[in-house]
Amino acid sequence: MLPLRLPGSGLLILLALAGCATKPDPVTAGLTLPEQFQQSRQPAQWPDPAWWHSFNSPELDRLMEAATTGAFDIASAAARVRQADAQARIAGSGLLPLVTGGLDASRRQNGGGNRRVTAYDATLSASYEVDFWGVNRNTADAAALAARASRFDAATVMLTTQASLANTYFDIIATREQLRVQNENLEAARRILTVIRAQVAAGTATGLDLAQQETVVAQQEAQIPSLRQSIAQSTNALGVLLGIPPEQISVAPGGLERLAVPSAAPGLPSELLARRPDVLYAEAQLAAANADVAVARGALLPSVTLSASGGFGSAVFGTLLRPEAQVWSLAASLTQTIFDGGAKRGQVELSEAQAEELVVSYRRAIVTALADVEDTLVALRETTEQEKLRREAATLAERAANIAEAQLRAGTINLITLLNTQQSLFSARVSLVDARLARLQAAVGLFRALGGGWQQ
Repeated sequence: MLPLRLPGSGLLILLALAGCATKPDPVTAGLTLPEQFQQSRQPAQWPDPAWWHSFNSPELDRLMEAATTGAFDIASAAARVRQADAQARIAGSGLLPLVTGGLDASRRQNGGGNRRVTAYDATLSASYEVDFWGVNRNTADAAALAARASRFDAATVMLTTQASLANTYFDIIATREQLRVQNENLEAARRILTVIRAQVAAGTATGLDLAQQETVVAQQEAQIPSLRQSIAQSTNALGVLLGIPPEQISVAPGGLERLAVPSAAPGLPSELLARRPDVLYAEAQLAAANADVAVARGALLPSVTLSASGGFGSAVFGTLLRPEAQVWSLAASLTQTIFDGGAKRGQVELSEAQAEELVVSYRRAIVTALADVEDTLVALRETTEQEKLRREAATLAERAANIAEAQLRAGTINLITLLNTQQSLFSARVSLVDARLARLQAAVGLFRALGGGWQQ
């Protein structure tokens, strides 16, 4: 039995053993970060926490607010955070003594006689595992780090949901714009068809000319149903993102031109890694795994448990609290596994291999984040230039189409020239909408790559 008061030498032994506690390995990716991004030399201009406001769309602001409270993925991530917090509290309980109390009254009859015995007991017990090797501390730390990782995961889910929501909203607006352009193209084709029919009646055009323009009109009409389908399906997808039945989703009318394209610029790569919740998630997971390795190594060593109990026992309830009714006990136990078929050693190897895998995941998260920013910087720069060029092309194509239509009415050009000019106009209008959408989505991609407005 271990006495409550240890001699000086015993205390020194305990302190020495406590200093032998296994400690987790430090978290390091072993990567050399670049000094700056290749695609940007500008000072850092990080996104605002509510970065979507920069697109100048009250409708998008309303949808983002609705997603915060209604999105299924965000709600699930929040529930996982609460689960991880509960697990951390459970794991941390091992650092404190376990205290139980009991009050018992029993009545029994001895043998075959009529004598009945009544007994009353009141007890209070406590047990504590001395954490010489840091097993309990590392277990609690691993759970706390897992809870921390769950918060980074929730931030990643929120950022991904916000980016998906913005892209889906822009897709709806752009498809509506394409539908408007397509109706304008159809109207222009029908206007030319009216001219050709008049020329056929006057004998200045042939039936082939009429059939060719009728084909153009039919082709333009055939593209409209698929656009309407895309709008409806994107609206339904928006409902899934918001956690709202599709019947309750409505997107206010409006074109792409009313939307602004905000700018943002990355700082140093090292600064980016502190803003990306997915990188911080991988880092926290690796730290938790290293703590699990320390737990598995500590489990190979002996465990020491101290326990104490005390209380009162009496055959008469009125005398239960008298000094002579006191009972107590003290105990200490030392436990060491002698043979378990290699289970604990295997657990160490398993934990070490899992940590090695998470080192790779951590490195991948860092490299992916850097490449993500480089990609989105290129995308935003090139789509901005592309939109400018396609706008110029659409302006020129519209002017050429107007000249060709006037010359056709005057009878100074043939139908082939008009058809080519007409097709160029139709393609230029659609391409301009595509370029505008690509630029908006590239801006969303850059905000997502920079960690959005997420703040630790």
